[in-house]
Amino acid sequence: MKNIYKISSVLAIFVGVIMISGGIWGICFTYKNVARENIVTPEDSVIPNTPVRGPLTLKTQSDIIREHTLRTTGGKTYAEMPRQIQKLDENGNAVLNEKGEIVMIPNDARNMWVTATTLTTALNLAIVTYIFSGLVLLFGFISLWNGLVFFILSKKS
Repeated sequence: MKNIYKISSVLAIFVGVIMISGGIWGICFTYKNVARENIVTPEDSVIPNTPVRGPLTLKTQSDIIREHTLRTTGGKTYAEMPRQIQKLDENGNAVLNEKGEIVMIPNDARNMWVTATTLTTALNLAIVTYIFSGLVLLFGFISLWNGLVFFILSKKS
């Protein structure tokens, strides 16, 4: 029984150290990559004029991008808008081609959602990375604790 405790102790401590190292690395990696983008939350966000670094500022920036995009598109999301819209002249009248058909052009408001979705997805992925790294760190400490408990048990057996 003593050998099982010793082996379990060594394995748990080893795994704990690896997981703690991985969790710290994940947090540092995410922080560094977010920081190098030099993003600052806008004045109208929940956390205004703050460099985006951690999960709270990442979420704030993601939310304000969506809010700005909805404001620009009149409250419509990507799926609620047509792919193409009528081309209008300076008076707001539909432009016709030589056949008398309405000229259709890409819907720039809808295309804006592609950019907004890309940005918010990247920000949200960074939040998930922080959470995942934190969980790995937590499990590393739990494993390290278990290793210490097994080590103490091996000494008492």
